[in-house]
Amino acid sequence: MNSSMINLEQIIEQAVDIPTLPNVVIRIMELTQDANSTAKDIEEEILKDQALTAKVLKLANSAFYSYPRRISSISQATVLLGFQTIKSITLTASVGNILSKELKGYALGEQTLLKQSQLCAMVSSMIAKRIKYKKVENAYIAGLLRDIGKLVLNHYMNEQYVNVINKVDKENITFLDAEEAILGFNHAEVGSIIAEKWNLPAELVEAIACHHTPELAKVNKEITAIVHVADAIVMMTGIGMGMDGLAYNFSPDAISLLGLTEKDVEDILSDSTELLVDQD
Repeated sequence: MNSSMINLEQIIEQAVDIPTLPNVVIRIMELTQDANSTAKDIEEEILKDQALTAKVLKLANSAFYSYPRRISSISQATVLLGFQTIKSITLTASVGNILSKELKGYALGEQTLLKQSQLCAMVSSMIAKRIKYKKVENAYIAGLLRDIGKLVLNHYMNEQYVNVINKVDKENITFLDAEEAILGFNHAEVGSIIAEKWNLPAELVEAIACHHTPELAKVNKEITAIVHVADAIVMMTGIGMGMDGLAYNFSPDAISLLGLTEKDVEDILSDSTELLVDQD
């Protein structure tokens, strides 16, 4: 495994596709963590980018946040929805360009990974609220970024597409196992390295690394389980199945840890399908 880790490091260092966290997100994260920051401070930062401002307002007014009247300014959104929600919305709006690319290596068309990621973020948030998990926005962010490693591995997967699919079919193994067998590592592992480079909290790095294998989580089993279940539910909605959407199963450990019943999962899946309509 050592040789593949060296190759992985080389890929991360050399990858031209490795995304960088936009400066505005870094600044908003700093402001939302500063007790002395005001809604005006956040508004001034976001208003520097017209396109970002429009995207943030669109998201703030989406059905997901269900605010009863129209939110017309960034400061209003910050006051009404809260600092942590604005941080999540800004991150969603900012990574839109990164996540909207076509990923041929994963059989995902333009905008598909973005739609999957936004829905996974929303479903993670819904699950967190349902089980009364305190850090709802962290669950949202982990869900949004859980497949970011695919951006870096896309080129390599494109070259190995047939091999991976054949391995899944012939050996009846998971996509993740086939990806690791052929490449020596998987998109979750690569995603966690990107998250580390972005200086995200350890529990988010782990949630991205273990979203297919929640039983391996040690830092925060709960948030990893939330993202795992959300990811599987997103695949069940049928949105851009891609080549890795063929065999998704819930980890019994994750379902048990979160205390979710079969009805809970059915309700969340139903609500998720409704959210899909609002994304278009």
